[in-house]
Amino acid sequence: MPHAEKPGRPNQKQRTRKDLLDAAARLMNQGRKPGLEEIAEEALVSRATAYRYFPSVEALLLEAALHVALPQPGELFPDGAPADPVARLDRVEAAMHEMITANEAPLRMLLANTLQAGLKGDAAADLPARQNRRTPLIEAALAPARDEFDPKALELLAPALALIIGTEAMVVFKDVLRLDERQSRKVTRWAIRALVAAAKAPAPPPAG
Repeated sequence: MPHAEKPGRPNQKQRTRKDLLDAAARLMNQGRKPGLEEIAEEALVSRATAYRYFPSVEALLLEAALHVALPQPGELFPDGAPADPVARLDRVEAAMHEMITANEAPLRMLLANTLQAGLKGDAAADLPARQNRRTPLIEAALAPARDEFDPKALELLAPALALIIGTEAMVVFKDVLRLDERQSRKVTRWAIRALVAAAKAPAPPPAG
C-alpha cells in the first residue's frame, strides 16, 4: 500500500522525490507513459504526496527522462579510479557536460518550469524544487582526499563547485557571457582547480 509522507528532514524529502523519479523512469523504460497515480503506486507513496512534489505528470516525466542521464557515483568512480580530487572532479565535469550537451533543450525547459513555479508561488517552501544530482557526484569525487582539506573549507567546497558545474553555469556561459564550448570548459576547469587549491590552503592566522 502506498504510504503518505511523514514530516522529516530535508534529505528524506530528497529521497522521496528521487523515489518518484526512479519509479517514473522504470515505467518509462517499459515503453509506457504512466500517469501520476501509477507512478505514485510504483514509488510506494500516496497520490497526494506525488502531487505535492510535482504539479503535473508532464513535469515528472520530463525530469525522469533527465534523471537517468547522469551516471551514479559508483559508475563514475569504479575501483581503481584516481584518488586525486582534481582528476575526479574533471570526471564529474565531463559527465555533466556530456549530459547537458545531449539534453540542452529539456534542461532549459526544466529550469524554466522551476523558475515559473517559484515566481507563481506554486512550489511548497518545505519541498525541494529540483533534484540535486550534482552534489552526490561532487562529494564522491572529494571523498578519498577529505583529509587534505581544511574541514571548514571543505564544507564550502562542494556547494561552490555545484555553482560552476551544471545547467545554470551553461546558461551563463552561453547566454550571458557568449562563450563557446571550448572557452566555457576552460573556465570551468580553471575554477575547479582554483577552488580545490583554496580549500587546501592553510587558514590565515587570526589578526592581532
